Amino acid sequence: MPSSRPKFFDSALFVPAMKVVTRGHVALFRATGGRVGGRFRFGSAFPSGVPVCLLTTLGRKSGKPRTMALLYLPDGDRVVLVASRGGTGRHPQWYLNIDANPKVAVQPGRRPRPMIARTAEGDERADLWRRLVDLYPEYADYQRWTDRTIPVVICEPT
Repeated sequence: MPSSRPKFFDSALFVPAMKVVTRGHVALFRATGGRVGGRFRFGSAFPSGVPVCLLTTLGRKSGKPRTMALLYLPDGDRVVLVASRGGTGRHPQWYLNIDANPKVAVQPGRRPRPMIARTAEGDERADLWRRLVDLYPEYADYQRWTDRTIPVVICEPT
């Protein structure tokens, strides 16, 4: 693994800490309809912040709903997500859940919308990846930090 990857990403405490942060983020997002937690990292590069949505999948083993707060790229009526897991060598659980069952709910604001998720391939993925890196440049770092091709996921209305 490249040395530029922050070591704390691989700490035994990182995943449990992220689960706690995610639960809080999801709760705030739901309670406010996205007014709190609906944007990430304001600043000169992101004057209005990077958009955040909630993604609900069904656990592939448990069958229970699992909700994550994720950055997304709006693309017409589609929502585009990145299964980066911070550039680790493994896919995130939500992506594995989608692979088992592509029916998802995506909530970019107050109301969740039923959608079908699929992994972008070829030229479509390449085009979306460029747009995603423009939206959130750290995705390029994440890709450098791993040997796997980070999946780009397209969620389309049912």
